[in-house]
Amino acid sequence: MTSIFDSDEHHFDVVVNQEGQYSIWPEGLDLPAGWTTVGVRGLKTECIKHIESVWTDMRPRSLVAQMEAQDAR
Repeated sequence: MTSIFDSDEHHFDVVVNQEGQYSIWPEGLDLPAGWTTVGVRGLKTECIKHIESVWTDMRPRSLVAQMEAQDAR
């Protein structure tokens, strides 16, 4: 059984959560709690390409903040 996420023809929204982590979500489906769209929509490959260009630091925001606080001490 194939998933909608396996489709190269379905349109997706690029979404981000409060930790700054990106993903794709099928266009028209309700978003899971904690995720918001970033205004980019397209084919899976287009969305992945956008994510790769903007999500350059894979660390969650909370970890970055914790590390910066430790460095400031």
